Amino acid sequence: MELMHSAIRTMVRDNLGKEGAKYFPFVLCLFIFIVLLNVFGLFPYVFTPTVHIIVTFGLSLSILIGVTIIGLFKFRANFMSLFVPGGAPLVLAPFLVLIETISYLSRAISLGVRLAANLSAGHLLFAILSGFTFDMLTNGLALLSVFPMLIMIFITLLEMAVAVIQAYVFCLLTTIYLGDTVALH
Repeated sequence: MELMHSAIRTMVRDNLGKEGAKYFPFVLCLFIFIVLLNVFGLFPYVFTPTVHIIVTFGLSLSILIGVTIIGLFKFRANFMSLFVPGGAPLVLAPFLVLIETISYLSRAISLGVRLAANLSAGHLLFAILSGFTFDMLTNGLALLSVFPMLIMIFITLLEMAVAVIQAYVFCLLTTIYLGDTVALH
């Protein structure tokens, strides 16, 4: 727990500075929540909510809405300056606002899809390999099934690492997005 606490605190401090330290409890809770959901999915017969795109998209959309609301409260109308890059010609402003708005909204999609897709791929690989190993065992090929079993052990270790890494990446991107509420670019 201490290692998680210090890693998340360092991440928040590096990305948000001293003023963004108020977001540390949220990011730490988010990290622990996602790690637990991801790791629980490695146990047999346990439902993994984070492999479903609607769950991860809902979580990421909630974060994006929260960032937008906090930014609007803090910077008022100046928050909309995110949608017009500095130094851009005024003639291109409507086109750039459209592009930047699409880019801003795609944050929620990319944040949610990344988490669900990476976890789904690992679960699918594990399911295919375990089915193959089971078929080998039931067909009397116990000696040959040792190799797939060893691969399954390594994939389980890999899935544990992926569960933590994906939670960290989700929280890292969340802190980067929260950076818009600390200082406008």
